[in-house]
This record gives sequence, structure tokens and C-alpha cells, in this order.
Amino acid sequence: MPEPIDLSIIIVNWRSADFLQKCLASIYANTVGINFEIVVVDNASFDGSAEMVKLEFPAVSFVQSDKNVGFSGANNLGYARAHGRNLLFLNPDTEVTGPALTTMMGFLDSMPSVGIVGARLLNSDLTVQTSCVQRFPSIFGQLFDSDLLRKLFPKCSLWGTRALLEPHNAPVSVEMVSGACLMIRRAVFEQVGQFNTNYFMYAEDVDLCFRVHNIGWKNCYVEEAVVIHHGGKSTASKPVSHFSAILMRESLLRFVRSTRGEWYAAVYQAATALNAVLRLFILGLALVLTFGQYHPRSVRNAFGKWSRVFRWSIGLEGWARNPSA
Repeated sequence: MPEPIDLSIIIVNWRSADFLQKCLASIYANTVGINFEIVVVDNASFDGSAEMVKLEFPAVSFVQSDKNVGFSGANNLGYARAHGRNLLFLNPDTEVTGPALTTMMGFLDSMPSVGIVGARLLNSDLTVQTSCVQRFPSIFGQLFDSDLLRKLFPKCSLWGTRALLEPHNAPVSVEMVSGACLMIRRAVFEQVGQFNTNYFMYAEDVDLCFRVHNIGWKNCYVEEAVVIHHGGKSTASKPVSHFSAILMRESLLRFVRSTRGEWYAAVYQAATALNAVLRLFILGLALVLTFGQYHPRSVRNAFGKWSRVFRWSIGLEGWARNPSA
């Protein structure tokens, strides 16, 4: 009789074959003491990942999707092939360090009130990635969201990142953790009905954490578990269109609408518009006062991004409502 599987690691790949290779290598190099399996789902990118996995990691279960079914749909495909009592949804552009996965699973197994755990995510330069823990979206959080305010008031409750700034001797309860590295009990994942496929990309982790929290389970951040997340590499080919910035906001608006109602969603969208206008004013002022010479590319790119975000906030980026079309 085969040994029970402790952990199923599910990775959705989309044009990230090089990162996927490093991710898989880091898992096998660092994860000991638990019986795990890996399921890779290629979301119709056909980027050579199938051949690479077959050659270098023959034990990995590879699923080729003929259609891009979105991040939620692909993770659900991976779950359908998984057998572990715990599930880890891991981005391909991550690298596991040390006993991160063993630590996460040990805590999940030892705390019966916890449904989800997340790791301490680091950027490529090893600085802390503040998005690894957050609060659920709110009007005030959207209105005042800015890098400057986050730096001036890092412990403000609007951001939900206090857990990252204070040392902890034990995992700490948070509202949500990043889907880049999210471990969940299989029974809990089934209880909430898997990932919500209403989200093609982005906010699926917000939605999952929210539903798990709503049925009485805790979401926790495990500081001792460290994973490097290079971040956004599969969408890095679309910087000019600001695809990610718009689609992320569309997904968050969809989440707010489904959980708070139409009126709250309308105010949330208006707060996004006001935030964008304020940023455009400051960026425009910087361009005028420096005659376009002060960091021209970064400022102009930022101006383009927030112009598109403003257009979205007033309904002029209709493609975002159906990105899979």
C-alpha cells in the first residue's frame, strides 16, 4: 500500500519555464521529512515546460491545458490530480529556501483552528515583499493606498502588514496571505468549493482567504518559512499596456461587489478614480517642474499606468471585464 501523501504542491505555469525549473529544483533540494508530490499545470503556454519537466523532473505530474482557463481554473485542474491531505499553491517564479514547506506544514498540522498558512516572501533582492500579508480590500484602503503613505505609516491598520514589521515567536493570525505561496488543508479547500473561477487572474487568493475566514478558520503568517518570489514574471512582457495594473483592479472590484454589494463597489471604484487623479496631478507636476528631465522614463511610465487606471475607473477599459475573450 502506497505511503499517504502529506502535501500536494500545485504550480500553474504560463510562459515561465526557466523560473519553473528553478522552482522545482529548490523544492527537491530543500524539502525533507514529508511525503510530497508536485503537480504542474501548463495554462496553454506551450513554452517547453512539458519537455523540461519530463527530462529533469520525471516524478512530477504534468497537466497540459489546451486552453488558458485562468489562474483559478488551472489551480482547480491541479487539485483534481492531487492526493495530499494538505495543498500548497505555489507560483512558478518562486524559490523555496531551507525547510520552508516543512515548517509551514508542521504548523498547519499542529493547529486545528488554522485553515491557511502563508510564508514570508522575499523579493529578488531579498527585501521583504509587503504583499505577502494584507487586509481585505476596503474603500479607505484603496483611497489612501500609496507607497509614500506605507513608508511613513508602515504599521497603519489600513495595510494589514504589521505582522511583517514585528518579530514573532510563533505564527500570527492575519486577514489574508498571498496566493504566490498559500498552503491550505485539503478538507478546507473542498469545504469552500475550491478556487472561484469568476476570477480569471488576480484576487483569487483574496477571495479564497475571505471564504475560509468567513466559515471560522484562521489564516496565519509563518515568519520562519521563507520563500523568494521574483514576482510578476509571466506578465512582465506587457509593461506598456499596464495589463496587470488594470486587471488586478478589475478583479478586486469584482471581489468587493460580490462580498459588499453594488453600492460599496461603486464607492470603491470612485476611490480608485480619486487616487489615480491625485497621482496624475503629482506626476504631471513633476514632469512640468523638471521639464521632463527627472527620471523621464519612470515618471512617464507611471503617468501612463495611472492614466489607464483612471480610464478603467470610469469604465473605459471594458476588455478587463472579460480578459479571457
